[in-house]
Amino acid sequence: MTHAMSLSAKLPHYARLMRIDKPIGTLLLLWPTLWALWFAADGWPPLYLLVIFVLGTFLMRSAGCVINDYADRNIDGHVERTRNRPLATGMVSTREALLLALGLSVLAFMLLLPLDGLVIWLSVPALFLAGSYPFTKRFLAIPQAYLGIAFGFGIPMGFAAVLGEVPAIAWVMLLANVFWAIAYDTEYAMVDRPDDIKIGVKSSALTFGRFDVSAVMLCYAITLGLLALVGVMAERGTAWFVGLLVAAAIALHHYTLIRERERDACFKAFRHNNWLGAAVFAGLLIDDLLRRV
Repeated sequence: MTHAMSLSAKLPHYARLMRIDKPIGTLLLLWPTLWALWFAADGWPPLYLLVIFVLGTFLMRSAGCVINDYADRNIDGHVERTRNRPLATGMVSTREALLLALGLSVLAFMLLLPLDGLVIWLSVPALFLAGSYPFTKRFLAIPQAYLGIAFGFGIPMGFAAVLGEVPAIAWVMLLANVFWAIAYDTEYAMVDRPDDIKIGVKSSALTFGRFDVSAVMLCYAITLGLLALVGVMAERGTAWFVGLLVAAAIALHHYTLIRERERDACFKAFRHNNWLGAAVFAGLLIDDLLRRV
C-alpha cells in the first residue's frame, strides 16, 4: 500500500505524521523559547534569531512527532485515539518515517549554522532528547519530566544565541519548564490512562495514581514559583509578576476541568496550556514596553 501511492498523495499523510494539523505541541515548545530570547536580549531579540528559532521549533517538534509515531508504531493501532495515525494504518512506511525525521532534523540543524558555536554544541543534546523521549515511556515512571527537558532545551539555546553563554537564570527557567511539562502532559496522560494500562506504557498519570490532580496543581505552583524567581533574578517589573498571576488563574481554571478526571475535560485543559504560556509571555512583553517608557 505504501509504495503504490504517488508523492502528492502521500503529502497529507506526511503532514499528519508531523502533526501540522495539531499546532498545540509547537506552541508549547515555542513559548519557553520566546521567554528565553526576550530575557536574554532584554527586549526584542534580533529578527533573524526570532525567525531561526520559530522555524527550528516547528521543525524539531515535527521531527519529534514522527519519531514518536515510529516508536509507537506497534501499539498505536490498539489505542482509540491513535489507531488512525499514518504509521499505524500503513499509509506511511517505517523507512519513509525515518527519512522524514532525518530530513526535518537536518533542516533544523542547518538553521543553526550561522549562530554561535555554543548553540550548535547545545543542539546535539537537544536532538538526542527529542529523539529518545518517545522510548522513555517504556521504562521511566514519569517520562513527562524528560519531555520537559526536551521541550525546554530551546531555553539554553536561546540564551546562547543571544549572549554566547548560558547563565544560571536559563537553567532556572528550564527547571520551571520541566514542572510545567509534567503538569500539562499529566493532563494529557489522564486522557490515555485506560489505554496506557492496557498496552503497558508508563506515564505520570499512572505513577501519581489518585494523587494525579494534586500533583498537576503542585507542578503548576512550582512552575510559577520558579518563574517568579527568574523575575527576581532579572529584576523584572510588576507586569512580569502580573503575567504570572494571570497564568496562576489559568492553572486554577484547569483544576476545575481535571478534578472529575473526565477524558474530554482533561484534554481541553492540556490544550488550554497555550494560554498559560501566552500569559507569561504577555507579562514579559508589557514589562519590556513599560521599561522603555
